[in-house]
Amino acid sequence: MFTVIGERINTTLKKVKAATADRDADYIREDVKKQEAAGATYIDVNAGARIGHEEEDMKWLLSVVREVTDLPLCLDSPDPAILEMAYGMVDRPPLINSISLEKDRFDPMIRFLKGKECRIIALCMDDSGMPKTVEDIFSRAKTLVEELEAIGVKRDDIFIDPLIQPMSVAAENGTMAMDAVEKIMTELKGVHTTGGLSNISYGLPQRKVVNRIFLAMMMARGFDSAIMDPLDKEIMAVLTTASMLQGHDTFCMNYLKAVRAGDIVA
Repeated sequence: MFTVIGERINTTLKKVKAATADRDADYIREDVKKQEAAGATYIDVNAGARIGHEEEDMKWLLSVVREVTDLPLCLDSPDPAILEMAYGMVDRPPLINSISLEKDRFDPMIRFLKGKECRIIALCMDDSGMPKTVEDIFSRAKTLVEELEAIGVKRDDIFIDPLIQPMSVAAENGTMAMDAVEKIMTELKGVHTTGGLSNISYGLPQRKVVNRIFLAMMMARGFDSAIMDPLDKEIMAVLTTASMLQGHDTFCMNYLKAVRAGDIVA
């Protein structure tokens, strides 16, 4: 099954930032309920935008989110101390976003993750910067998997993020991501791949069209998770249809159910 990481409870978004600052719990509750109803697998919670307030904002957001959903949460912060606090507030194994190979981030995150019951997003980033080739991405992915396995993390709990980069920056960024996903899923059997889907369309007009087509193309290469907006009905229709075409939908039952519900319309 494709893993949808609902990206909307993130204080980098103006409405979420305002709702968090004002402690508008109703806004957060309604958004979470809508994401769950739309098919989210995890609800991402990121409280990092209000500098100096991340800990108190994360505590508040988690308390509100947990009131209205039993979905597992994606705890999203670069700070192991924030993640430690957040981990203690959840009652289901979370997805942790994220670890990378950057030295200042890798060592404290490995210490935090050791012995934890969780799944992990692993970014293909190191101290040399963003990856420039498929081989850059794959070599970093391989190292991340080896390091996480060394502390007892199972491959099924590892989500490799190849770091999708905008098409507006370089024409090869789309194919680089697709080729990297295929290589990771072929050569590192058992892991998952994920990433911020909308990164691909940054700087372009009609971004949602780009995102939808890119999702289908990435899924054809083995991409099995995305950090995305489940309230975009059209992209969720693409997801359901692509899953069916890949043979992951027995007798097309999920596709037919979505059509009958009016979620897939020609």
